[in-house]
Amino acid sequence: MIVLDAYAVLAYLRDEPAAAEVTALLRGPTTLSTVNAAEVVDQLVRVFGQDVDEVHGDLLVLSHAGMQLVDVSSHIGISADRIRSRYYRREEMALSLPDCVAAATALADGRPIATADPPLATMVRAEGGEVHALPDTKGRLP
Repeated sequence: MIVLDAYAVLAYLRDEPAAAEVTALLRGPTTLSTVNAAEVVDQLVRVFGQDVDEVHGDLLVLSHAGMQLVDVSSHIGISADRIRSRYYRREEMALSLPDCVAAATALADGRPIATADPPLATMVRAEGGEVHALPDTKGRLP
């Protein structure tokens, strides 16, 4: 099972360069934390002006198609906080707390994480995790 970060779902829903690869990932078992789902909703509504009900509907369709939405346990929350406190550096390693939740979710069960985010990919690799690299909006891999 592959853990998706918010970027992966955003790329799929916005038909960005990684959309085809995320589509292929969604054919298999995938998971998205509820924190990262909230980040997807925030970005699509606040930044891109989409209707909140439509975005929730899109996430519901993905969950019915097999993407598992997982709640964040206290263990994952604490792990995310510890990861962020070890790695976050504003200029060279800007990791958001939702990124750290996605990483903690993947690392807890030894699952790969799909991301295009270089700091997130670097941190997961440093923690001994596996990264499924996705192209960013310019086609670059982390």
